[in-house]
Amino acid sequence: MAKKAKKKPARKKSKAKAVKRPAAKKTKAVSSKVVVSVPPIYVPVAGAGEQFQVRRIYCIGRNYAAHAREMGSDPDREPPFFFLKPTDAIQVVMPGKLANHPYPSLTKNYQYEVELVAALKSGGKSIKAADALKHIYGYAVGLDMTRRDLQIGMREQKKPWDIGKSADHGAPIGPLHKVAQTGHFTKGAISLSVNGEVKQTSDLTHMIWSVAEQIEKLSEAFELKAGDLIYSGTPENVGPVQKGDLLVCKIKGLPDLSLKIV
Repeated sequence: MAKKAKKKPARKKSKAKAVKRPAAKKTKAVSSKVVVSVPPIYVPVAGAGEQFQVRRIYCIGRNYAAHAREMGSDPDREPPFFFLKPTDAIQVVMPGKLANHPYPSLTKNYQYEVELVAALKSGGKSIKAADALKHIYGYAVGLDMTRRDLQIGMREQKKPWDIGKSADHGAPIGPLHKVAQTGHFTKGAISLSVNGEVKQTSDLTHMIWSVAEQIEKLSEAFELKAGDLIYSGTPENVGPVQKGDLLVCKIKGLPDLSLKIV
């Protein structure tokens, strides 16, 4: 009979020694203190009890042919150009109200420019004109108030003329009206009167560059975003105001904007 092979004794499993890792250093949370708090700028939305926060204000220069000519330019050869106003230049003017608008310092030739304003709800880069209007949240009546003597003086010196366009309160605007309620403003009368006398009168169809084309051109240079406003240009016959003058701005389909220069 064959002998049975003896079973080898089972090896004892050695316990693995736990490797002690150094405890992670506790880092103190660094608390930062806001040293200057800047309030956001809002434009009210008509009939909605809502506010539209403004990110940037873009403006186009010389966007009506007759205005371009009165400013010494050739609209048939000039590509669109843009400038910016500071966000806190916004002065909200409610319908049915007469707002006091302060005459700014350093100028003796403060001028009005009535404009259609488009407000963006979204944006992007390299937006095509065919897709541009879907980014618009709403429209308003606006004014691009200008210290013309300062603008022209700096232009003649070949220096930036922001000082002419960026006066405090230099961007009056009425409430925004949602596209869903008004549609897009591609045509319609636009006008401005001073003390009851019509000074500017035209139609939105006379824009050299439409709002959609302006969005396309702006988005080539900047990433447009929600909260951006576009002041889309003014018709001809811009002119000066004096203290005491009453301005009434009209765009068909939107409520009037009324200012008194003080």
